[in-house]
Amino acid sequence: MSAPPRVVLDTNVVLSALVFGSGPAARLRAGWQARRLVPLASRATAAELLRVLAYPKFGLSAGEQAELLADFMPWVEAVRIPEPPPAAPRCRDPHDVPFLHLALAGRARVLVTGDRDLLALDGAPGLCPVLGVDAFRLQFLGD
Repeated sequence: MSAPPRVVLDTNVVLSALVFGSGPAARLRAGWQARRLVPLASRATAAELLRVLAYPKFGLSAGEQAELLADFMPWVEAVRIPEPPPAAPRCRDPHDVPFLHLALAGRARVLVTGDRDLLALDGAPGLCPVLGVDAFRLQFLGD
């Protein structure tokens, strides 16, 4: 049996998997909990997840935020981004660059996102494949 794929999940994908218990992203949550994939995180991507979970529109208490993080962080492999960070493909949104650095430094097999700017980078030289949630599920989780 081969090792589970090392995967960068962008913040919206993680958020969908954690906050909205059904739908396509929920299968990713089951996948990391069953160790069928290894989510990667860097200091920057983890900080963004913490920041987004605290958005008032979600109405999550500090305890609820901690509970959601407890459903994700134990399965995450932390990746240190070197200084200077690896050269990443040019991206239209500078907020997406930490996910590119993570994919490169963490030697990710795939970056999973719904972000159009990141999806546009699929096939960029030196970068792992960039897939949407459904394509990842079909290709890597077989559902």
